[in-house]
Amino acid sequence: MIQYIIRRFLYAFPLLMGVNILTFVLFFVVNSPDDMARMQLGQKHITQQSVDNWKQQRGYDLPLLWNQQAANPVTETIFYQKSITLFAFQFGISDSGRNIGTDIKQRMWPSLAVALPSLLVGLIVNISVALMMVLFRNSYLELSSIILCVILMSISSLFYIIGGQFVISKLLRLVPISGYDTGINAFKFLLLPVIIAVISGIGSGARWYRTLFLEEVEKDYVRTARAKGLTETQVLFSHILQNAMIPILTGVVVILPLLFMGSLITESFFSIPGLGSYTIDAINRQDFAIVRSMVFLGSVLYIFGLLLTDISYTLVDPRVRLS
Repeated sequence: MIQYIIRRFLYAFPLLMGVNILTFVLFFVVNSPDDMARMQLGQKHITQQSVDNWKQQRGYDLPLLWNQQAANPVTETIFYQKSITLFAFQFGISDSGRNIGTDIKQRMWPSLAVALPSLLVGLIVNISVALMMVLFRNSYLELSSIILCVILMSISSLFYIIGGQFVISKLLRLVPISGYDTGINAFKFLLLPVIIAVISGIGSGARWYRTLFLEEVEKDYVRTARAKGLTETQVLFSHILQNAMIPILTGVVVILPLLFMGSLITESFFSIPGLGSYTIDAINRQDFAIVRSMVFLGSVLYIFGLLLTDISYTLVDPRVRLS
């Protein structure tokens, strides 16, 4: 098992390096530092001196890959200082002068405060609805549930957000329409985003889990369990749910690291100071240092999620350890 995990870690490094190189090409080759300066300055008539000053203040005046005039031609380049240092999680200073690493540490907690309850409650609700549909399969209840799930899937997430804010916050005045606070006071600001996240995910989530459970229903071990006299409820929870854990883990474990990044739309609409709104604000301000750092961080977390998935497979299915 240790060798299996080591192999998966070794596979991750070339992938992460490829993502880093691609990001560098997009930010510094396709979109040159001169282009960044002109977009950031936002003026109609920009002198070359203004562009050069902007680049020098932010370290964009160095050569891209090789600096012949420097004592160390590799480290005194944009690629090393803006891309390679990301592997040490040294995000540096944003184009607006803020410490990106400090901002990330502060904003990750609001993102997790929204994402973790949404994931846990949504997982319980989706699996419960899916098990109910499988338990009452080939009935009007299952048909009605499928139609409802398709309807929920067809509605944009923006509709849930705007509708929830209008009904629950503006008309009923049960919770604030937006904002955030620390400590126990954060609950009233998080309740509505979590409810909306769970409701908007029921359609796709319940249908996906239903498909997983239906694949297990007609297998030999299920027929054997029924032949032993187990009820349909016992078969569902003791056998089908347990044997469907691998695909469930695939969906859950990959998402876990991405919860750190927050939700772009939810945090923006509810004014939650998380990493999602942080990224949106950086895009609007054309702060390329922040956008570049968040792209790299998202890549690292996604690859880490894939590694967690592979490791979880070895815990659930011993056959994977032999591959």
